[in-house]
Amino acid sequence: MIKVLIIDDEPLACELIQEYLMAFENFEIIGFCHDGFSGIKRIQEEKPDLLFLDVQMPKINGFEMLELLDEPPSIIFSTAFDQYAIEAFEANAIDYLLKPYSKERFEKAVNKFLKSNLSPTDLSKTLNEIGTKNKDQNRIVLKDGGKIRILPLDEIIHLEADDDYVKIHSSSGKFLKKKTLQFYEDNLSQDSFCRVHRSHLINITQIERIDPYEKNGHLALLKDGSKIPISRGGFQKLKEKLNI
Repeated sequence: MIKVLIIDDEPLACELIQEYLMAFENFEIIGFCHDGFSGIKRIQEEKPDLLFLDVQMPKINGFEMLELLDEPPSIIFSTAFDQYAIEAFEANAIDYLLKPYSKERFEKAVNKFLKSNLSPTDLSKTLNEIGTKNKDQNRIVLKDGGKIRILPLDEIIHLEADDDYVKIHSSSGKFLKKKTLQFYEDNLSQDSFCRVHRSHLINITQIERIDPYEKNGHLALLKDGSKIPISRGGFQKLKEKLNI
């Protein structure tokens, strides 16, 4: 049997998927979740083969939820918001159902899943490389042990490249996220964050002062006491953002 989990905050949407899926054999709906937190827990416990996943949900959205999974199952997005379609396919979704959709359109999506060769490992790799692609995202969602933590951007002091991860230095502590520094440079607020060095992205509101360092170099002294090297190119970008 193919195990299916439906994650959607609209009960009627869950019922419709359940009704349409009855036309197919060998599918077992193992549950319904109405937010990303409960979705993560159920995925880890039940190991479904296929998700029907909404994007806009309480607490964390569908893309943020996927970022927290080590091995996401196959996904068919089901949402009323068409602006997420590109991000969904970049996340290697099987299909993207735009609400309201017909039974014929639903069956087409399920048949695509049945013919798909996409593995969970492929999806996990793609999500790590691409992420949500949400410009000016206003928070970072991450796993902290067995908990899920949501960091507002004003709590973030600086980000540091750490092999295949990014180390996030915040007023709440230090955390690792399996992303690239380039991802955060592209997606965090351009007004608040500046890539001052190949290994460092800083929140410019956290700068206490900028000191000369070695020959033609500089150091950013941050409010938490961190000293961040600034490259020549990074210094130029920083001056533009600070209007100095």
